[in-house]
Amino acid sequence: MNHFPHQQFTSENSLFRFLISPDRRIFRHLLLIVFIGAVLFNSSSEIDNPIATFVYFILLFYVNMYLLVPKLLFRNKNIEYCLAVLGILVVVAVCGYFFNPFDKGHGLNIPLFSFLTVLLLAASSSIKLFQKGMIDKQLIYELKQSKTYTELEQLKNQINPHFLFNMLNNANVLTKKDPEKASQVLMKLSDLLRYQLYDSARDKVLLTSDIHFLEDFLNLEKVRRDSFDFLISKEGDLSGIQIPPLLLISFVENAVKHNNDVTKTSYVNLYFDVRNDELFFKCINSKPLHKSFTNTGGLGLANVKRRLELLFPATHHLNIEDDAEWYCVTLTIKL
Repeated sequence: MNHFPHQQFTSENSLFRFLISPDRRIFRHLLLIVFIGAVLFNSSSEIDNPIATFVYFILLFYVNMYLLVPKLLFRNKNIEYCLAVLGILVVVAVCGYFFNPFDKGHGLNIPLFSFLTVLLLAASSSIKLFQKGMIDKQLIYELKQSKTYTELEQLKNQINPHFLFNMLNNANVLTKKDPEKASQVLMKLSDLLRYQLYDSARDKVLLTSDIHFLEDFLNLEKVRRDSFDFLISKEGDLSGIQIPPLLLISFVENAVKHNNDVTKTSYVNLYFDVRNDELFFKCINSKPLHKSFTNTGGLGLANVKRRLELLFPATHHLNIEDDAEWYCVTLTIKL
């Protein structure tokens, strides 16, 4: 899945990438070996047997990093890990009586040898814990993004059948009353479905394309209903602006669904304005006076509200006003 940034956390810092990226493992090991070798070489006047000490440090480092930490520390066996470290220190102390590579002139120096052992263990454990923490953080991030993407797709797929069902039901009614209008409805519906099948499969679509889709939808409704008018107003520079597909159709569909009035002409007015890196959208529709209902929108509006929360968690503002004569939805999105 390539809808989200790959390795979000590892790409933010070259040091993080160097420390945890698998393709840089060889360079990390070479750097460690060179570093320990350089320290021992510069301390050759104080170390009796630098080669043996080098082998000891390397073995200790890798045994702790690839055996003790993964098998004990990562499995929450903290007591066992501490006992293993104490066991290493005891072995170091015992062996120190027979072999002391550090101080040629002053005899045994077990405290120094033990201190360097603990320091090396702490360094290797810290690196391993840091790597695991960053990998776990990245995994959690990718799982959250995957969950968000899946939920968005489910919400979008719920909108499509809902819209299609309503339009086919309208066409079915017209086949009995007015076959010619029913044919027009089906032709326009094919254009709408073409947009839904191809353009809505993308992550983003042009705002102008989505407005054209909404215009086709309203024209389709005008064919079905004689006493229906609509207006689409556009201001600002809309060219090149992209938005998630099928984001606004639920508002328009809801407006059309609840404004059917046999006593007078009903209307739906749409306003689009792009300025200061913000998209302003307004949908206002008339309400029949002789009906009493709550214009909540059902599944469609519930879905689009959830999509807005997922796509623009802190960069959108949705306001709904319900008056006796009209219903108004205002949406502002930071682009």
